[in-house]
Amino acid sequence: MPNVLCLFLQIYSLLILARVVFSWFPISPNGGAAIFSGFLSFATDPVLRPLRKALPPIRFGSALMDLSPIVAFFGIGLLQNFICA
Repeated sequence: MPNVLCLFLQIYSLLILARVVFSWFPISPNGGAAIFSGFLSFATDPVLRPLRKALPPIRFGSALMDLSPIVAFFGIGLLQNFICA
């Protein structure tokens, strides 16, 4: 059972990473990229949305930086250390 959880946590980390990378590029509302981006949002919002509410984005020059993926990576890493080690 721990191996299944470890695999799930690893895949979830990759989904969050993909969402972060996709957020850097404009995506047209039509096409496969929009569908994949929607899937990434659907899959990662249950974790990232509460973190975003607790930790608002910080101003980084003229842009805002969302720290919720970093906190999620940290939390997933802690879970992996406890479950998978």
